[in-house]
Amino acid sequence: MSRSAHPAGPRHADVLPEGHYSAPPADLNALDPKVWSETVTRNQDGVLTVGGIDVKRLAEEFGTPAYFLDEADFRARARAWRTAFGDDADVFYAGKAFLSRAVVRWLHEEGLNLDVCSGGELATALSAGMPVERIAFHGNNKSSAEIRRAVEAGVGRIVLDSFQEIVRVAHIAQELGKRQRVQIRITVGVEAHTHEFIATAHEDQKFGIPLAGGQAAEAVRRALQLDGLELIGIHSHIGSQIFDMSGFEVAAHRVVGLLKDIRDEHGVELPEIDLGGGLGIAYTSDDDPREPHEIAKALTEIVTRECDAARLTTPRISVEPGRAIVGPTAFTLYEVGTVKPLDGLRTYVSVDGGMSDNIRTALYDAEYSVALVSRSSEAEPMLCRVVGKHCESGDIVVRDAFLPGDLAPGDLIAVPATGAYCRSMASNYNHVLRPPVVAVGGGEARVIVRRETEEDLLRLDVG
Repeated sequence: MSRSAHPAGPRHADVLPEGHYSAPPADLNALDPKVWSETVTRNQDGVLTVGGIDVKRLAEEFGTPAYFLDEADFRARARAWRTAFGDDADVFYAGKAFLSRAVVRWLHEEGLNLDVCSGGELATALSAGMPVERIAFHGNNKSSAEIRRAVEAGVGRIVLDSFQEIVRVAHIAQELGKRQRVQIRITVGVEAHTHEFIATAHEDQKFGIPLAGGQAAEAVRRALQLDGLELIGIHSHIGSQIFDMSGFEVAAHRVVGLLKDIRDEHGVELPEIDLGGGLGIAYTSDDDPREPHEIAKALTEIVTRECDAARLTTPRISVEPGRAIVGPTAFTLYEVGTVKPLDGLRTYVSVDGGMSDNIRTALYDAEYSVALVSRSSEAEPMLCRVVGKHCESGDIVVRDAFLPGDLAPGDLIAVPATGAYCRSMASNYNHVLRPPVVAVGGGEARVIVRRETEEDLLRLDVG
C-alpha cells in the first residue's frame, strides 16, 4: 500500500489500524525468489546462505550490520540487460544506485556503460579503468571543475540540464580545444506512478529543461550553434520504481515530437534518445517487476512506432538501469539487540543499524521485507516493526513485518533488496560507522567497501 510522507516528517510511532497490514505469510521460513538474490537459500539447519556461505559465518568474519552483495546475481542481471537490448542500443548502469571500483570492473567485464553524476563517481569510474568513451556524466548543477575534468578525460557524453550549463560546457570544451558530445535533458510533463519525492519528469522540479513553452526547443537551438558541442540526442527520465510502461509511451511520444521539430527546423535528425531508468524491483512479494527482455521489447516498439509515424529514422536507444541491476543483489544483515512487545499494538525489534544504513524508509516511506536468517522457526508469527539504534523516532527499517514469536536478542535478521541507494545514501548520524559491502560468490567472500572505523571519523574532525 502506498503512503505519502507526513508533511512534518515521519510520524512518531504511529499505530496502524487493524487490517491496514497484510496477513502473515503461510511460512515465515520461505524465501521469495522475487525478493532475494539468485544464490540465496537456506541450508539443512535453516540458516540462510548466499554464494555458498552461511550468514552466521559471514557475521563472525565481517560483523553486523553489513551489506552482502551476491556477485553472481549482479553479473547475471547486468548480462540480462545487455542481452535484452542487444548491439543496437546502449545500457548505462546508473552509478548513483551503488558504485565501487569492484562494481565498475564488473560492469566493464559484462559490457555495460556507466552513468555518473558527480566528480566523486567519475573519479571512481576512472580509477577502476572504465573506458572513458563508455561514461555519461549527469547532474543538474555540475561545477566547472567537474565539467573540466569530464571533458579533459574524454567522457562519451555529458547530459546538459540547463541553459547555463549549455554555455558552461561549450566554453570549457572550446578552452580545451575539444568538441564535447552532449545530450539535452528535457522534462516531458509525465509524472510516473511513483512516490512524489522520486518523480522527476513533471515541470515543477529541478531536473531538465521543460518541453512546455518551447524551452527545450530553444535549448536545442543554442546547443547546435556552439562549436564546442556536438549534440547527439535528447534525454528523458520520468521517475523511479516504475512498473507501468504507459508513462514511457507518453514520454517517447513527446520526445519523438521534439526530434521531428528539430528535423523540420534545422534539417538535423539527432541519432540518439535516452529514456533514462527508473524501472522497479520487488521489495516485497506484492511487487511485480518486469523482466529486462520485456522492458527492451516494449521500449523499442514504442520508439519505433513513434518514429515511423513521424517519418524519422529510429534513433539509437539508451537506458539507465541502476536499482534494477544492483537492488535485488544485496541484503543487509543485522543482529537483534532488543525485542520490546507492546501489548495490543506490535513488537519493536531493535537492530544494530538503522537509518544510517537505510534512510529510504524514513525518507520515502519505502517498504521492505525481513526474515530471521540465523535459524528456522516454527513459532507463531508476531507483528513487528524493525527499528534502528539511532536517537530518532523515525528510525525505522521495516515498518510492518511478521517475524517468529520466539525471536530473541542475538538472532540475525536480514532485509533483502538493499543493494540500491542504501550504502550510497548511508550517513554517520549519531557518529555511527557506515557498514562494509562484502561481495560473496563461489564459496568466497571479500570486502569491496570496508567498514568505517572511529579513526576514519576522527581523521576528518580537524578541530
